[in-house]
Amino acid sequence: MRFEHLNIARSETGSSLVEMALFLPVLFLLLMGVVDFGRAYYLANEVAGAVHAGAVYGSQDITDTTGMQSAASLNAPDVSGLSTSASWGCECSDGTSRSASCTATPTCSVNEVYYATVTATATYKPIVPWTGVHSSIIITRSATMRSASE
Repeated sequence: MRFEHLNIARSETGSSLVEMALFLPVLFLLLMGVVDFGRAYYLANEVAGAVHAGAVYGSQDITDTTGMQSAASLNAPDVSGLSTSASWGCECSDGTSRSASCTATPTCSVNEVYYATVTATATYKPIVPWTGVHSSIIITRSATMRSASE
């Protein structure tokens, strides 16, 4: 009787170790997914902040597209490979008619306003090559702001 009790105890001693060995890879995979998602989210926020900064600059100096691009790039110094583009134009304040670079003045029944648009693109590369996820993901954001005068 005594020996049967010891055999039962011995057969359960490694079960915790086996459970941990089965659970750790799943936990590690979950952790890597959270880290990858966090990095992608951070990059998307940085790009969004960059285009907002460029559009704010553009609303103050509407024709300076180079300045808009610089403001966007300077706002996201941690983002490598950030590409930016900027444009401006005029439109009716109710949004009915728009003209890029004000080449043709829109016919408005309401006020004419100027706008600046900044677009930025960055490439995100996950740490882990996930099944079903591309090896690189393009993140693009755009912001448009209006200005009362040219």
